[in-house]
Amino acid sequence: MSVGLCGAALAAALTAPAQAAPTTAGPSWQLKGTGTEVRFRGLAAVSRSTAWVAGSKGTVLRTSDGGRSWQNVSPADARELEFRDIEAFDGRRAVVLAIGEGEASRIFRTDDAGATWTESFRNTDPRAFYDCVTFFDSRHGLAMSDPVDGKYRILSTGDGGRTWKVLPTTGMPAALPGEAGFAASGQCLVSSGPKDVWLATGGGATARVLHSSDRGLTWTVAESTIPAGDPARGVFALAFRDRTHGLAVGGDYRTGQPSPRVGAVSRDGGRTWRQAHTPPPAYRSGVTWLPHSRSAALAVGPTGTDLTTDSGRTWRTVDTGSYDTVDCAADFGCWASGEKGRVARLEG
Repeated sequence: MSVGLCGAALAAALTAPAQAAPTTAGPSWQLKGTGTEVRFRGLAAVSRSTAWVAGSKGTVLRTSDGGRSWQNVSPADARELEFRDIEAFDGRRAVVLAIGEGEASRIFRTDDAGATWTESFRNTDPRAFYDCVTFFDSRHGLAMSDPVDGKYRILSTGDGGRTWKVLPTTGMPAALPGEAGFAASGQCLVSSGPKDVWLATGGGATARVLHSSDRGLTWTVAESTIPAGDPARGVFALAFRDRTHGLAVGGDYRTGQPSPRVGAVSRDGGRTWRQAHTPPPAYRSGVTWLPHSRSAALAVGPTGTDLTTDSGRTWRTVDTGSYDTVDCAADFGCWASGEKGRVARLEG
């Protein structure tokens, strides 16, 4: 399908009346066989033809033909690592984050489509646990760790992830007792524009969103409306379509546990958050705005995909497949990935 036709199909689907039950009208996820059973919580959509996924057992896959075939481009000797986030600048350049305590947290970069990787960061502090990475452009990016000495730790790069340095914590608010980030979808740290970045939290008494407008040097903090108060509950993913309009999703990731009020909306850059009038019906771990839309977005989780056409105020379920994360490219190349090697592309 051409980009124009895909855009028309999306537009038609977005004007359809809301329904309580899943609908097959309009675009839908089409699974793209990956030939593996690993869980892919890291996803980077480059275009309708090109995407990267990263997951358990040190696995990184890449497609350049719309998912018809996948190349295993995993870094050498990485099988013991747990990849949870990947950021791609194009079909050849990408940065991937491995999570875990101490030296399990690492960052790798490739410039040759995954043929070779360079380890550019290895955490040596046993108290740190890195969760997510984001880039403002092809040079400047940040990665975040759960609190160390009571504050979130931020890594910064100015050369596309080739080198990293820990930023000072003088401008970082204190973390709440038990508060941390969730490495569930690569969306606990997200950016928009040249300097704005947001960090999602859970596990503490309240689920909060931290915001920096100077690439991580100073931060403000706001409470979301998503319930927390338990290590398994909070904000799991954020998406900002510009420096003002944001979405938050989350809940309780434990199977069978209720997850009320799992959606929130900000219209002031994350300074305040309002509860969704009709939120997704269950825990959601990933969210993304649809390309070139001011009001449409997708949220995904183990029990389904939900669509909003009014900037997060109301959501309706459009698919019941299991996905952990979702990402869209500018040419309407929208992808989702998750457990058991599941990767799908949105088709009209």
